[in-house]
Amino acid sequence: MRMSSLFGPMKFWLAAAMILIAQPALADKRVALVLGNSAYQNVPQLANPVNDAALMADTLKRAGFDVVDSRQNLSALETRRVLREFADKANNADIAVIYYAGHGIEIDGSNYLIPVDAKLERDNDVYDEAFSLDRVLVAVESTKKLRLVILDACRDNPFAQTMKKTIATRAIGRGLAKIEPDAPNTLIAYSAKAGSTAQDGDGKNSPFTVALANHLTTPGLDVRRALGFVRDDVRKSTFNRQEPYVYGSLGGDDVPLVQASLSTTAPAVAAAPAPAPNPQADIRRDYELALQVGNRQAFDAFLTQHPDGFYANLAKLQRDKYVADETHAAAAEKAKQAEQERQRLAATGAQKAAQDKAAADAQAAEQARLDAERAQQTAQQQAADAERKRVDSRNATLTPAADKPVNLASLAPAATQNDINKSVQLELRRVGCYSGNVDGDWDSASQRSLSQFNRNAGMKLDVKSANADTLDAIKQKSTRVCPLICEHGFKADGDRCSKIVCAAGSFVNSDNECEKQQQSKPTAKRDDSDRPARRAQPDRQERLYVAPRGGNGYDAGYGALPRQRSGGYGGGYQSQQSSRPLTGIERERGCNTNEAIMSGKCP
Repeated sequence: MRMSSLFGPMKFWLAAAMILIAQPALADKRVALVLGNSAYQNVPQLANPVNDAALMADTLKRAGFDVVDSRQNLSALETRRVLREFADKANNADIAVIYYAGHGIEIDGSNYLIPVDAKLERDNDVYDEAFSLDRVLVAVESTKKLRLVILDACRDNPFAQTMKKTIATRAIGRGLAKIEPDAPNTLIAYSAKAGSTAQDGDGKNSPFTVALANHLTTPGLDVRRALGFVRDDVRKSTFNRQEPYVYGSLGGDDVPLVQASLSTTAPAVAAAPAPAPNPQADIRRDYELALQVGNRQAFDAFLTQHPDGFYANLAKLQRDKYVADETHAAAAEKAKQAEQERQRLAATGAQKAAQDKAAADAQAAEQARLDAERAQQTAQQQAADAERKRVDSRNATLTPAADKPVNLASLAPAATQNDINKSVQLELRRVGCYSGNVDGDWDSASQRSLSQFNRNAGMKLDVKSANADTLDAIKQKSTRVCPLICEHGFKADGDRCSKIVCAAGSFVNSDNECEKQQQSKPTAKRDDSDRPARRAQPDRQERLYVAPRGGNGYDAGYGALPRQRSGGYGGGYQSQQSSRPLTGIERERGCNTNEAIMSGKCP
């Protein structure tokens, strides 16, 4: 009896201990806000964002998030109110996720998300009618472990086509701009790399959101690896036309959105001993994370941690690529300023010595820019080749054995010729060689564009047809290849045409250069304003004819009719055949003067 009373409490405490072991010590508080804007009021509506938002909300709810606030088609005022409310829910949460699908725009390097009631008639309307990405980040700033913002907003922006610029130099970008979040433990995922646009796809949902739903909430999977799998799926489904990108950084610990369940991990631990640590795999993971971040600072940090070895050599090539990009950008800016100074001195008529010096400086700066561009292309080519070899080598190690055939055709649909043509047209447009429709029709315009690419890139690709080799060759060019051609009165300014502004007293000549206007000398002109009036009446001497007396002229004496004009203006006078003495009636009426004759009282 005493033994049974002893074992009773022991069984209770043993069961309680097992329950405590089976449960996580402290469950993470996870909150999410999902926004989808499709019903735009002032531009054509979008089909997929509402569907994408519904899919993401369902995915996060099934993953067990504590709060999933899903909203659709919000105005600017409603969006600001929702962000304020979500900031309260995210306060002291462990994980906060904000997903947005709809239109976005980049102006002067800042990103803005566009509500459905925005008009954006002018560029500065964005500050009032849209809300900045920084405002979105404020809503999750009190989150402790992970702040994740996902933007499926890199679509072609219809507002940019009609928006008026209040400042000529204000830049309106394509897609969204690159961002480096200041807050720690923050990741910002774009559906397409900065400066490029995303596709909505042919189905109900965008390729980006479909991939997110497949990978983001995988139990135990680090969020960075999950986003890497999303990138791979999107590139595969879009035939490499779209590449999602992630900005920001996390610490060294894995941060899954959904923790691995104990039931799935305990049997594995019991069945086999823990695998031995693989330092090379850890280094590879760090290297791939640096690739995801995609800037020089990330590779500097990697090389500080791993200064030697295979991945260190790859990281140095990647770092050199970013250094070359920065050098080229600085050289291009210097060349631009030098050319502007040369034009300014020429327009203002500065001294010849100053103009010559400015021209020499501009030429030297342009040569430095060309050298930097060549170095940039070389560095990019080397980094791309090294990364391609690494990926091919890794894929080769992961290929199934020959005795286990795999139907590769079932894994990915084969690209049709029309798809390849579209991809090549898109790449030719990206490098500035094609301006036609991306329709897959490999017509004469597409062939001329590829021929222009060959001339400017120094290649000999077959222009009669497009293939995978053509696509790969064009993708190796990360910058503009074909020169930008602008209309008269505009000049190339990077990837845009900007209007040529001449100094006062100058104009844009046929060579598209500012030329000083020549002052014309004044010339005397005859005033013909009263000429018709003077033509309408005879000369003063002709108004009243007085018959001459004597001399060689005709003299009919007093009482004779005056001589008549012979004809047109300026003609002489001649005597009428009826020059005769006046009759008595004519003499009574005074018909011996012109005034009497013109009055009509004389016959």
